[in-house]
Amino acid sequence: MKNWSHASLKYVAVFASGAFLLAWGCQDIVAQSKQNPALAPPAVLSAADKAAIENFDKQIKSYVQLRNKVRENAPKLSKDSTPEQIHAYRMALEESVRNARTGAKRGEFFRPEIAEYIRRTLKTEFQGKDRRELRDTIFETELQGVVLRVNYPYAQSAELSEMPATLLAKLPQLPKDLRYRFVGRNMLLVDRESNLIIDYMPEALP
Repeated sequence: MKNWSHASLKYVAVFASGAFLLAWGCQDIVAQSKQNPALAPPAVLSAADKAAIENFDKQIKSYVQLRNKVRENAPKLSKDSTPEQIHAYRMALEESVRNARTGAKRGEFFRPEIAEYIRRTLKTEFQGKDRRELRDTIFETELQGVVLRVNYPYAQSAELSEMPATLLAKLPQLPKDLRYRFVGRNMLLVDRESNLIIDYMPEALP
């Protein structure tokens, strides 16, 4: 130590202080992440997860293209359309899309690979007190009239169970034409315009 200059000792002290502050800051970030899952770093996706999400995205885009093609032949609505005309339009679009997807079955979109990824994501998200309360709210949602059947409408009379933004950010992203829905522990993929159930995944929630 006798051979060290005053400047060297000062440098060592500054370096040690910086290292301490960095370590303290990292511990603080980790602590905040545990308290608030929304602040936690995004999960690292495996190659299999990425492939499953990419395939799911391709299927979604393919469906939207089909739906848009069908919609071109549907009766047009004006800004002055009456409720009766809007209802007739939706019924015509629903029937046309159903006919275009004759033979559609459950699991065509929620294939095993993407279903496993989504279930794993939901299991991670639905933890802690806040998640239990959200889960209880979803299970208490009025679902009278909802029939889980691919290519048939999600009952408009049913109460809607919207997903929280933090959860949606962690699920495979959907175009504005589609949305996720919960029906009990099941998760649905629903067409916003035709209101058809495109696919559903049973026992999605833990």
